[in-house]
Amino acid sequence: MARTFRRPRAAHPISELNVTNLIDLAFTLLIIFMIATPLIQSEQTVPVNLPVESKSEQSRPDKDTRFETITIKADGTCTLAGRVVPLANLRKTLATYAAEPKPPVFRIRMDQKATAQHFISVMDALKQNGLSKVTFDTQTGS
Repeated sequence: MARTFRRPRAAHPISELNVTNLIDLAFTLLIIFMIATPLIQSEQTVPVNLPVESKSEQSRPDKDTRFETITIKADGTCTLAGRVVPLANLRKTLATYAAEPKPPVFRIRMDQKATAQHFISVMDALKQNGLSKVTFDTQTGS
């Protein structure tokens, strides 16, 4: 007589949840955010006292819109995308942006103590290159 030595298998649910993949995903996202956050904040590294305006409703820009920042400090120095650019060379530097098929929108961050001549020089350089999409950064008053 033949005898079978197999044990009957009991179908029981798995009571343990494997979270290894979730932990790997969490650490990957943490690393991405740690790298991306300083890059997002890099344009805010130039300290300027922005002009004050009254609080108003703002419209949201298109998500495909690319922005470049021009900062005018009180002493007349100008930075474009984090690089210091003399006002005399700003027109030549902006020509590279004007040659692009879809030029960016320029955010002007101007110190409230900067002169009107500095502002006019920047606007003139933008106008000479045909760059007409401009926004102005301000702070809201109380």
